[in-house]
Amino acid sequence: MSKNRYEIDMCNGTIMDKLISFCIPLMLTNVLQLLFNAVDIIVVGKFAGSSALAAVGSTTALINMIINLFIGVSLGANVISARFFATDMRKEMSETVHTAITFAIVSGIAVMVLGIAITRPALVLMDTPADVIDQSVLYMKIYFCGLPFFMVYNYAASILRAVGDTKHPLYYLIIAGVINACLNLVMVIKFDMGVAGVAIATVASQLISCFLVMRLLCKSTGSYKFEFKKISIRWRYLKEIFKIGIPAGLQSTVINFSNALLQSSVNSFGSDAMAGYTAANNILGFLYVTVNSVTQGCLSFTSQNYAVRKLKRMDRVFIDCLIIQCTLPLALGILSYVFGPQILGIYTDSADVVTYGMEILSITTIPYFLCGIMDMLPGVLRGMGHSTMPMILSVIGTVGTRIIWIYGLFPSHRSLSFLFISYPGSWIFTILMQLCCYIVVRKKVGNLFATIKEAHN
Repeated sequence: MSKNRYEIDMCNGTIMDKLISFCIPLMLTNVLQLLFNAVDIIVVGKFAGSSALAAVGSTTALINMIINLFIGVSLGANVISARFFATDMRKEMSETVHTAITFAIVSGIAVMVLGIAITRPALVLMDTPADVIDQSVLYMKIYFCGLPFFMVYNYAASILRAVGDTKHPLYYLIIAGVINACLNLVMVIKFDMGVAGVAIATVASQLISCFLVMRLLCKSTGSYKFEFKKISIRWRYLKEIFKIGIPAGLQSTVINFSNALLQSSVNSFGSDAMAGYTAANNILGFLYVTVNSVTQGCLSFTSQNYAVRKLKRMDRVFIDCLIIQCTLPLALGILSYVFGPQILGIYTDSADVVTYGMEILSITTIPYFLCGIMDMLPGVLRGMGHSTMPMILSVIGTVGTRIIWIYGLFPSHRSLSFLFISYPGSWIFTILMQLCCYIVVRKKVGNLFATIKEAHN
């Protein structure tokens, strides 16, 4: 089925080596993205002060909460594209691609307008301190101007992942990220633009990565070739994308809402704690993109094998992904904790900020493999066409646990370490529920495939 060296045949041959071939470029892409984001934070923290660092950090949860609904929908485009690609349905694949990209453009513009409009009121609701709120508002408004480019890039990349191409996005990110890093240094150090300079550099890099990935789709000779003259939304395919993607997006949005609530609790400790959380959260971000890369691989491989009804191969994909999710994050989590003070020292020169950051890392890094398992189970379920129930269970397990923790227990045990115990606690609870859901769905899919096979015989 593969037609060029960037595509991966997910339905035949060995699995683990192909999973690794798929996941490593995606991991590198995501890690590099965070490295370039870390450059934003490091440059601001080192050259604009802890107040500017806190201003940038205080926007993370809110930005993610706003955009992740639409980014989650791109998972629907990934699943549907993977199915059409696996079964060589070229017309359907092409129409899905054009529908997804068109929706990305429209939703990107809509999110940009919404984000700019609600920035200050939302930050006020989050109890953002007065000494950083103006800088936070400025950063977010500039950042949201790049949302259309960011959205198109993510939808185009999801289509490439559906066919196994995780290398091109890596190459493009390197180009855009280097430009972003250079612009950061010039605008913040040379022109003293502070958070505005960082935000402008981010928008420029998003524009470049968007241009490069769309150029690839336009030049493609495969079924996923994009042509501007065919730009349109086919409601049949958008409905299928929404069926998978909207629950995934809602899940991510609501979980980020709980993170925004947690950010409000962190804000109550002052700007040093906020800066420590910003740096620690950036480190946790590196761990998350590692586990999420495996989830993306599990999603794409499961989707293609589900489409061609290879049940045993789906089971092998699940087991291999589970092995990776239990080993790699554990190793990285231990390293993150052991070298935590040195890593945090890269972000800031403040001993108090490092202390706050280590208080968070001591609770969250070593058990992070649990987050990987929790992240992967909804991925495999979505690959089999079930997205709503994993969303409900994730919201109950993560958001419910954290809300109870923040408002029920935290007020009488006010410390960052106690606050962040809610992380591993919510991971364990969610895993148990998602695992029960997986067992039920896997049995139903087995019965469905058996019925189809008997009907054909």
